[in-house]
Parts: sequence; C-alpha cells; structure tokens
Amino acid sequence: MPAGLVAENRGAAYCPDMPHPYFDAPQFIIEGTPESVDITLTPFYYNNGGVPTYVATVPANVEVLAPAPTDPDLARGYSHGVTGTVGVQTSSYGMETQLGFTGDKVAYEPLLATRENAKAFGITLVEPGQAIQVTCPHPQLDQIPYDYGVFAGHWSPYQGTGYALLSVVCTDLEHHDFPHVFASTDPLAPLVISVGRYWPATGEIRLADLWIPTGHALYIPPKPLLLGAPCIDLHNNRNSARACWGNIHKSGVATHTLLQTSGTYTYWYWNPLDTDHSPLR
Repeated sequence: MPAGLVAENRGAAYCPDMPHPYFDAPQFIIEGTPESVDITLTPFYYNNGGVPTYVATVPANVEVLAPAPTDPDLARGYSHGVTGTVGVQTSSYGMETQLGFTGDKVAYEPLLATRENAKAFGITLVEPGQAIQVTCPHPQLDQIPYDYGVFAGHWSPYQGTGYALLSVVCTDLEHHDFPHVFASTDPLAPLVISVGRYWPATGEIRLADLWIPTGHALYIPPKPLLLGAPCIDLHNNRNSARACWGNIHKSGVATHTLLQTSGTYTYWYWNPLDTDHSPLR
C-alpha cells in the first residue's frame, strides 16, 4: 500500500486509540463565592493595583473618575444596518428583542480598552490607582469571581438549543438598571467584553470587543430603559475568554464582576446570524 494512503487512513473518522466517542465536556462558566457590596457603606470602586476593592473613602492622591456620559455622536466599532424588530418576548427576567440585521455576517471590531474606546459605548476605563463612585437604585450588590470558558459564547438562550455547544456565536447584548464593574484579574490573559451602541431611529448598530489588559477594569453605570433615547448602550461578557483562543493550554479566563443578583429586569437584544470576533492586532 502506498505510504500516502497509510497516512490518509490514519485520519479516518474512527480512531481505535480513543477510549470513548466524545471529547471531554468543555467548560461553560464557573461561578465563585459572591462577596456582598453595600454601596451605601462602600460607594467607591478602587482599583488597588489591579485588585478590585470597594471602599467608603478613596485613599489620598487617588484619582476619582467621572463616569463617561452617553454621547450619541460618538461612534466606534464595526457598523451594521438594523432592518427593525423581528420579535419581542417578555418574562419575569426581562424583555428579549430580536433585531434584524442586513447582510449574512456580523463582525465585532477588536479594540483595546482605552478611555476613548470605552467612552464610545458609555463605559469608563478604570486603571490601577484610580477610583470611581458606583451608583445604583438598589444598594445591595455582589462581586463574584468567574471563570469563563472559551466556548461560553457558543450557546444561545433564544433558539431552543438548550445547552448544546454551537458552531456559531450569535449577537446577544443587554442593558439594565444596575451597574457592572468588569475587572480583568486573570494574570495570563486579558478580559474581553463585547459591546454595542444602537441608534434605533437611524437603524445602525456599532459592535466591538473591548480587550481589557490585566489589572484594568470597566465601569458600566446603570443603563435603564429610556424611551426616546437617541442611542442604547449594550454589553455582554460571555465572550470573556476570547483572548484564550489559540492557546491549547488555557481554556478559560478568570475575572471579577460587580452586579445585582436579585430583583432585576434586563433588556436583551439579539440576532441569530453568526458573528466574527477577531483577535486584537
């Protein structure tokens, strides 16, 4: 038998060395133990050398940042046309709005999480040695450590696929009336947060992945539903481990997130088309 044919047969569908017909189960999201944060007692998020800390008063000589305003004239990220609302579904958890997009492919622009790039989505970058005051209608929040797997974004809560591992990543973005602090705390990989800015009147949405260096954080203030607002700022963190793609020895990224865990109502905007998330160059 020719040597080339032998090599080809080694790549056949059945491999006799495999002990079972399935790969190991991929990691989705591992949630750690919550740490309670009462912003009436500790209203400031202080980036203490990369360690997310909540304090009553800011240490001397620490810069206190003003939250980035929502400026509808700022536009960064890849632009996509929105044809309109395909459908709306509500539950006790919130409202799901399916948007129609033009074209057959959706791309997110990879952007370093600089102050200006974050500002274009109504977000504030908090670097080590800086602080910002956290506001929320509900004072009881939680800081939770997470470990996001590289495949966490390959799941759809909208299309009846359960917890199947999908070959595509759909657009799934949200806003709500409580804040977030997304702290990049993995020592080996940056944190990636998918963001969007949607202008309903003009039918445009800008999409990006913000790559947050280790030790930095993003502060997203409460984003309640404001009828008639010129733009809507959106975010999602299931693609947090995007920076781990291509590294066969690292399948997840560690992070800390501030959020409200009960009594919330969230607004989701989604689209089923496959999305492209390129690495940061």
